[in-house]
Amino acid sequence: MSTAGQVIKCKAAVAWEAGKPLSIEEVEVAPPQKHEVRLKILFTSLCHTDVYFWEAKGQQPLFPRIFGHEAGGVVESVGEGVTELQPGDHVLPVFTGECRECAHCKSEESNMCDLLRINTDRGTMINDGQSRFSKDGKPIYHFVGTSTFSEYTVCHVGSVAKINPAAPLDKVCVLSCGICTGFGATVNVAKPKKGSSIAIFGLGAVGLAAAEGARVSGCSRIIGVDLNPSRFEEAKKFGVNEFVNPKDHNKPVQEVIAEMTNGGVDRSVECTGSIQAMISAFECVHDGWGLAVLVGVPNKDDAFKTHPMNFLNERTLKGTFYGNYKPRTDLPGVVEKYMNKELEVEKFITHSVPFAEINKAFDLMLSGQSIRCIICMEN
Repeated sequence: MSTAGQVIKCKAAVAWEAGKPLSIEEVEVAPPQKHEVRLKILFTSLCHTDVYFWEAKGQQPLFPRIFGHEAGGVVESVGEGVTELQPGDHVLPVFTGECRECAHCKSEESNMCDLLRINTDRGTMINDGQSRFSKDGKPIYHFVGTSTFSEYTVCHVGSVAKINPAAPLDKVCVLSCGICTGFGATVNVAKPKKGSSIAIFGLGAVGLAAAEGARVSGCSRIIGVDLNPSRFEEAKKFGVNEFVNPKDHNKPVQEVIAEMTNGGVDRSVECTGSIQAMISAFECVHDGWGLAVLVGVPNKDDAFKTHPMNFLNERTLKGTFYGNYKPRTDLPGVVEKYMNKELEVEKFITHSVPFAEINKAFDLMLSGQSIRCIICMEN
């Protein structure tokens, strides 16, 4: 392309300070360096993680910053040493990565790449510690190596998955974070058998994706657990067929579920980050074969407390990161599941807005109205 090797001027939604509306600015995006690619972002969506770090509650604030990490786009140009991608390829940038050289990448069991594992504190590129974004000569920080709230962005090649060019980017862009996290937690980690029972704790986007995984797996009882009863109706679309609101009971929810299921569910997936929900999710699975999977991220001072007999009675507790998917290896296959109608994505997308109205996406999420809001970069 004619822009290869040149600085590109484009629009980006810049967060200048915590919790303040994003500002659409003209920024400069430098060319990709060694092992990097520059992408033209066509569609991006808002994830709760963007909101959390934009609010800067409980972590080191880093501003000005360009957020965004769920997106679909096209390769504009590639840096030195990049051989597997070329301009025009359709891709999904991912907040984590796969270098294919570290012990984790070489292991069939792990997706936690040593080089490219998520780092929310880093605001620059790994290669040289510099930002590829600037305005008026001053750097603007990156976010989790993706920064998709910009018409162009630069990513490490290991954090970019090449996908089927026939896949609609305005739909499959949501697969690059939350949907895969929940769906994979069920199908790759919990691995419920057909006809089995499962409890899903938390019915936000990740929890609904976990429920979708249970539906696809053929679970007969999919029990949704949430403190917000307004989420129950929506969850039916994702296969949830029973509901428990812990506030409706005067005993621990794990006891309620055990009574409902003659001793406990076969599997559970926890998608809230609440330490109490994590304990309940573990203690509600059946002894002998029950398995609980933790997805939600707890507060840094939380401690998981349960009686050791719960383990000795043959209950299993697992954790997962990004649904155990390796981004470059596995994400193209998840897109194919969508293309083959084995996975429904449209029902996760509740709203769409033009890039100029990106702050409306934040309002919709903060008010609980949206599961996923697609932001169309080209008006």
